[in-house]
Amino acid sequence: MQAERLMLSGNLTMATVTALYKTGLQLLSDGDLLVDMAKVVSVDSAAVSMLLAWSRAAQANKHSLQVANIPADLLSLANLYGVAQMLPQ
Repeated sequence: MQAERLMLSGNLTMATVTALYKTGLQLLSDGDLLVDMAKVVSVDSAAVSMLLAWSRAAQANKHSLQVANIPADLLSLANLYGVAQMLPQ
């Protein structure tokens, strides 16, 4: 079974992640998910939280979550919060 692909773009901030979060949860309840962040312009801490929550949902549903092209600013925030190693790769 091939993973569903979710292309993210634009700003991943507190103002925008709620709808994306729900979409990701739905996709993860159905199967494996590959998230591509190549077109993401900016992020805040909400993006880090969203990825961590998706990771927990994937584990709970026994599905895999992979994230490609994680932006440097997201990795920087994750390192600042001490959770970079918890992000799906």
